[in-house]
Amino acid sequence: MQEIAQRLKDLRESINLSQAKLAALMGATQASVNRYENGQSSPPLKILQWYADFFDVSMDYIFARTDRPEGKLYEHKPKVLEAVTQENKELREFVDMCFDPVSPVSQRLREVLTKALEEQRK
Repeated sequence: MQEIAQRLKDLRESINLSQAKLAALMGATQASVNRYENGQSSPPLKILQWYADFFDVSMDYIFARTDRPEGKLYEHKPKVLEAVTQENKELREFVDMCFDPVSPVSQRLREVLTKALEEQRK
């Protein structure tokens, strides 16, 4: 059980996601995620399948039967997070408001500023 708990925690941390945000995405509570990651309770199969689909890993990886995250049908490419995507969308909208859209350098300035702000948030 402790190996599964560690895998779940490692997957979440691999994309710098808080327990609270992960819980919101999976429709659970932060306390549940904490218990799963600390090995205090076993996640139901439905939750384990959600982790496998969301993080694009095999169930064998979650169950520590292999150290390779990708399975036969997986490429280990975690899905883009809706919450993070929404934050980035709002950030891009803010940056767009800061520049005149008809300016020839506007697009490049938006890209540079957006990239710099996103890197700073990491």
